[in-house]
Amino acid sequence: MSMIRTGSCLFHGPIHLEHKLNEVEQFYSSSTKHPNTPKSGSTMKEKDREKFLASFNKRQQDAAHREAAAAERMQELMHEFGKILRYMTQQKWAGPFMQPVDVVGLKLHDYYEVIEKPMDFSTIISKVEAKDGTGYKNVREICADVRLIFKNAMKYNKEKHDVHVMAKSLLDKFETRWLQLLPKVDEEEKLRKEEEAEMQLDMQHAQEAAHAKMARDLSFELDKVDTHLEELREMVLQKCRKMTTEEKKRLGSAMTRLSPDDINKALEIVAHNDPTFQAVGEIVEVDIDAQSSGAPTRGPDAVNGPH
Repeated sequence: MSMIRTGSCLFHGPIHLEHKLNEVEQFYSSSTKHPNTPKSGSTMKEKDREKFLASFNKRQQDAAHREAAAAERMQELMHEFGKILRYMTQQKWAGPFMQPVDVVGLKLHDYYEVIEKPMDFSTIISKVEAKDGTGYKNVREICADVRLIFKNAMKYNKEKHDVHVMAKSLLDKFETRWLQLLPKVDEEEKLRKEEEAEMQLDMQHAQEAAHAKMARDLSFELDKVDTHLEELREMVLQKCRKMTTEEKKRLGSAMTRLSPDDINKALEIVAHNDPTFQAVGEIVEVDIDAQSSGAPTRGPDAVNGPH
């Protein structure tokens, strides 16, 4: 049973270790190709690694707090933009833009040929209030759709048409209100970029720590493989020890008493242990010292045959 376990470790273990080694090497190799990736991976001292691991949980907590704070700030911006929406929908000329264009009722047969993406306030409000994940992700997306309402109207209707004039007037009002909110939007986007960069750095540090631990574990497992190999080498040496002087004498004496068939068997054993040996002629000389050196100890019984 012990031999089976040893064999399993030696022949199946290296495949597992090789995969882990390749992963570690690939991580540190790719790190050197990206200037923004910390290069301390291969040179970071053990003490620094332990210090980082100790603070990693705190980093994760900080990241969760940042995400929560960012979501709260975005909600506040959405609320501020909601005030702009209410302001726009309360304008006296907002009526034609509250619902989707009645293409059939107004017989606007070419409307969808001219307008690629129809838009109206009711569609925007529904998307703002959506709870199924299909809503707007940020206020710039809402801003783009509000602009689209008026640009569609100005594109489809001629410049002197009442709808065109109303759309242009409402767009100017909207842009004035949007410019008042824009500094807060810019500040939030800048802050989000900084937080995302910090989160990316934390992720890289987490990978650094994980692969550093994997490298240490790999070194430990390789040490165990070396130990198994040393044990196996000792086992093989015990099984393949050199013949003693007494055994050589017994072997030489036994070979002189062999029958012709047994002599042929003995010569086959010698030839198996020494490929350069040639049994030619009626008289064959066998150097017992040369043949037995390092060969498995089979002793005189191997050539004496059954008793």
